[in-house]
Amino acid sequence: MAATVAARGGSRVLVLDHGAEPGRKILISGGGRCNFTHLETKPECFLSNNKHFARSALARFTAKDFLAMVERHRIAWHEKARGQLFCDGSARQIVAMLMQEAEAAHVEFGFGVKIDQVQRNDAEFRVLTSEGEITAQSVVLATGGLSIPKLGASDLSLRVAKSFGLSSTATDPALVPLCIAESDPALAGVSVPVIASAQNERTGRKAVRFEDGLVFTHRGISGPAVLQISSYWDRNAPVMFNLAPGRDLLADFQALKVSRPRAKPPALLEFLPTRLARSIVDGFPQEMMRTELANVPDRVLKALAERVGQWSVMPSGTEGYAKAEVMRGGIDTKHLSSQTMEARKVPGLFVIGEAVDVTGWLGGHNFQWAWSSGVAAGRGIVARAQANAAVPDIMP
Repeated sequence: MAATVAARGGSRVLVLDHGAEPGRKILISGGGRCNFTHLETKPECFLSNNKHFARSALARFTAKDFLAMVERHRIAWHEKARGQLFCDGSARQIVAMLMQEAEAAHVEFGFGVKIDQVQRNDAEFRVLTSEGEITAQSVVLATGGLSIPKLGASDLSLRVAKSFGLSSTATDPALVPLCIAESDPALAGVSVPVIASAQNERTGRKAVRFEDGLVFTHRGISGPAVLQISSYWDRNAPVMFNLAPGRDLLADFQALKVSRPRAKPPALLEFLPTRLARSIVDGFPQEMMRTELANVPDRVLKALAERVGQWSVMPSGTEGYAKAEVMRGGIDTKHLSSQTMEARKVPGLFVIGEAVDVTGWLGGHNFQWAWSSGVAAGRGIVARAQANAAVPDIMP
């Protein structure tokens, strides 16, 4: 996106990639169908030390702008969940579209090229690569984050930024399954709709909530709700799950006590998958669980309702960058212009996408940030070139 916009503006652009082919992360996204954007993308859908930083780029190149490009290339799409757009066919269509746009703008590509170092002297950059040295007026760091290293993810952008004095915020795997030290293998494969919630310093201690699915795994828990809440998880605090969203459990339990007085307490949890209900019941005195409901005190019903409605999990960790969809944190936005993504103290150096401390929710928001920040940088390069061209040479 950055290369195409810059090239259309008159710049000669070379894209270097140490991978053998473009867009490997795009290709595996959305189960191979690429969740290429979210129609409701807004700054509130992102984590960042500067919650307003993404606003400018997102406003100037929107999800509808990207969708217009998709439709111009006649790529069929569908809305899988509210706002989440996927290709009807293959994610390869999105990669092909981006390559066609770039090639039409005469962007040059160098695949399988390793970037060793980026230096700057006077008014130009020197990029030291496995194929030799390249000089440029501008450099864009667009190498993504640390997630999914098997696809070639690296810390190159973070290292180059650091070499120019740009610090980074703490980085962690995000949109990632959570591990539980003593997970119950009998629950593996069980899924249930939940409301996941957590609170930490990133939210100002305010609880953030996501309603979606939870899936138990052999190592812990996953599913959309878990991936979402993982981005907010504070390692010193538990994650809470309401296993019965939309229900007043205590009222339901008391009503069942009246309508089925001879039933046993496990009947209260018949709305849950059997294996999950059994696991929850196992946490209560078994003698009480064999008592008829008519003889079960309301305090026990309340305790059971709280266990289901406020199921607390203290994860032992995450499944790491190998399973994380994105990296949380990155190059600190305080160093960058929110309009152009250019480093304030390093003219000509731009940083975009996942490498920046802007981390989106699940559902296409991170792709939209990639497109929007790329366009912002491309336009910034054009504006910089035009400004430089307007300054007359001064002879010594």
